Amino acid sequence: MTDSTDGYAPHPHIGGRVAALRALAAWREAAPGAPRVVALTGSPGSGRSRLLTGFLMLCEPEFRKRLPLDEMDPSTVPPELPAPAVPSADGRTAAQVLWLLADHYGLKATSAEGVYAELAVLDEPVTVVVPDVDRAGPVRAAGEPARLVREVLAPLAATETVRLLAEVPRASAAELAAGLPSGTVQVIDLDEPQWADPEGLVLQAQTALSPQFGAPELPFTVDPAARLALGAAIGRRAGSSPLVVQLAVHCILMAPEGFDPADESLVPTSVGEALDLHARRLGADPQTLRLLLAPLALAEADGIPAHLWGRLASAVAGQDMSQEIAGGMLLAGPFVQPEEQVVEQEQVGEPAEQEGDAADGGRTLLRLLHPAIGDEIRAGLPSVRAAQTQVAMTLLGAVPEQDWSKADPYVRDHIAGHTLEAGLLPQLLTDPGLFVHADPVPLRAAVEAVPTQELGAPARTYLRTAPLLTRTEAPATLRAALLETAFVEDGLPEYAEAIHGRLGIELPWRTLWSLPVTGVSAVTVGSLPRPEGQPSSVAVLVVPAGTPGAQPVGEPGEGPGSALLVHGLVQREHLGDIDPAQILRPSEEERAAAPLGLSRGADYLRVWRRAGQEVVAALISDTPFTAADLSPDGVLLVATERGAKALRILVAGTGIAS
Repeated sequence: MTDSTDGYAPHPHIGGRVAALRALAAWREAAPGAPRVVALTGSPGSGRSRLLTGFLMLCEPEFRKRLPLDEMDPSTVPPELPAPAVPSADGRTAAQVLWLLADHYGLKATSAEGVYAELAVLDEPVTVVVPDVDRAGPVRAAGEPARLVREVLAPLAATETVRLLAEVPRASAAELAAGLPSGTVQVIDLDEPQWADPEGLVLQAQTALSPQFGAPELPFTVDPAARLALGAAIGRRAGSSPLVVQLAVHCILMAPEGFDPADESLVPTSVGEALDLHARRLGADPQTLRLLLAPLALAEADGIPAHLWGRLASAVAGQDMSQEIAGGMLLAGPFVQPEEQVVEQEQVGEPAEQEGDAADGGRTLLRLLHPAIGDEIRAGLPSVRAAQTQVAMTLLGAVPEQDWSKADPYVRDHIAGHTLEAGLLPQLLTDPGLFVHADPVPLRAAVEAVPTQELGAPARTYLRTAPLLTRTEAPATLRAALLETAFVEDGLPEYAEAIHGRLGIELPWRTLWSLPVTGVSAVTVGSLPRPEGQPSSVAVLVVPAGTPGAQPVGEPGEGPGSALLVHGLVQREHLGDIDPAQILRPSEEERAAAPLGLSRGADYLRVWRRAGQEVVAALISDTPFTAADLSPDGVLLVATERGAKALRILVAGTGIAS
């Protein structure tokens, strides 16, 4: 297959890839003989993301208007159609990608199976493009790309009303194709000769070397003949990799001294060779460069804070790398992409200002120019697990006073990813401070990747609560409150007390007790008169007949029904055989005079101050509330299918005890 433009203008963003663009345009048009499913693949750095971005420009109606469509090869331009759904996988879980798709089409499904079922009965086919599958998931070691292919892409590909284009790793492309009938799927592997783009690579190199496009004025950049010859050599030696072209040009332009454009042995043929050639030209040991970049190759999310780079490099190397870091940007620069980031502080426990952070809350993150560089460096480490262990220990040592509220956001939010790959995560999951302050999205993903039998009791409580934390995007104070009550529910009161006592967070409540009794249909607060002293506050629970400790309601022989379970409202105690007629309920006048009021929804409760209508506590649940009541002195009694519990609302200035 030829990749010739036949005199037409190339795609302005891609500058080539004509054969692949023709195949993608035919898929978009649903041309006769075109496959319903396309898996776009290639080795990391082969340009598949760039190709897909350029193709999506042609599919987006508004963006098409900015492209010179009349000058381009008509066979590479898809017809003007509504934009496809594009649920990007970058940083997202498989479930998140699926629900993005469901939201795009306004589906009413409440389960994954329901999404596929609704798509299958649509009157018209739907077009779905899923980019960045290899970057799926908030934690690298959790294996989210494979899960996304297995749980989302494969069922989508099997749904006949779906036309699917997915950018996937090579192994995933083969897996996707293996489960489909012949002729249904086409694999476009950009490393294969039929999809290669040698002319595009040469053009990429020659353009990048031109002062017209930002290159410095050097003898081999200002001389057109020399520039074209060098660009041709770079493109030729890069094989099928635009990334190798990019790295070759970066290395040459960042340190042109000693570079001989006539010596092709100085031009790399792979990512690894680009690293080694650049180090040798600068008189450095290639291993030193790889050790400098190792923390970035092991990093999570968008990269590591610049002020941690030296400490982490020294940890991985097992020796002091501070001197190499001090003069290392010339050496590491072609492979590193700095990014300025604004640090959003939590409402509580704001981290102390870190070295290298700007006064306005900004800081510099460092990441590798491309994930393929990280793959190369990780492959050269004696043990990724051992390196991640050193990184994790260094990050733990960077937590001031072991107070997670003061930790750098990267340390706080991503240490779980490092300890997961190091095999140390279960040992970390005993600190309620980490549970409260870490971003629940990556922490949940990391914990879910650990076999349940390896998790301790507090980690299992966190795992049970995490879906509620991520769904509601709860801030730190609410995370602390929800975890506090979950710990009490799970019989871990010492962890609940640690949240109250050690974390310095003013919680909206204190959970007094939790009772794991099922079938509670109603709850009431009341008081039990005593012959001497103040009446005792009690909780009355309506439970199924036969519940241990409960008293049947109704006359004997009337058949199964309800029973009453009487429990201390403030103290954790079952009160035994209490005559229900002795229990006094608050009058409507007493309730109206109380400083706090209660509102209830299916999965939330709000306690509000009557004076000013201010919400002072909001309790949410992963299971629907079946009953709730609020005592005049501010004790909230609630029931779900999991059981019943009492929480004292902690509010200043209302006469409620705190």
